[in-house]
Amino acid sequence: MCQALYGYARVSTTDQDLSLQEAALRAAGCQVIRAEKKTGTSREGRAELELLLQFLRPGDTLVVTRIDRLARSMKDLQDLVHELKGRGVSLRATEQPVDTSTAAGKAFLDMLGVFAEFETNLRRERQMEGIAAAKARGVYKGRKPKIDPEEVRRLHAEERLSPTAIAKRMGIARSSVYRFLPPIDELTNPEGSN
Repeated sequence: MCQALYGYARVSTTDQDLSLQEAALRAAGCQVIRAEKKTGTSREGRAELELLLQFLRPGDTLVVTRIDRLARSMKDLQDLVHELKGRGVSLRATEQPVDTSTAAGKAFLDMLGVFAEFETNLRRERQMEGIAAAKARGVYKGRKPKIDPEEVRRLHAEERLSPTAIAKRMGIARSSVYRFLPPIDELTNPEGSN
């Protein structure tokens, strides 16, 4: 017998919207919904999922809209399902015939897990092929650097800002500032004499 329905919503990037998933979970009867904007390729770093898992008790059901919201790799999905089963918790998806309290639902879950992992692997392969093609054409530059070394040096030389002040102004770590400045002994003794 189900004691409570707990919903989990997830999108991969911060510019994606969670509202459709949250509405579907509320419509499914979930009173508690945890949501986050994190990649699904690993459970690591998904604080809302971990918090939700702590609340689940025997007889509860974890509800997602689709299983790829929960896991993108077969291993993570199987580990999670095994953990839930060991605690007497069921898993259900609102948009797929997944309900681990039934034999058919368990079988369908395994099939969906395989396809979710396959889709992730295909996406990764296409991305790598695209990067290789862009490199071959000479148009791939990689990710744009987050720190402008010239700006660090300018702030230090022209505005006479300390590394701490530069870090604060640019919103970067102080250790990053030091990477772009000359060593301290050159700063204090530019002529190299004693």
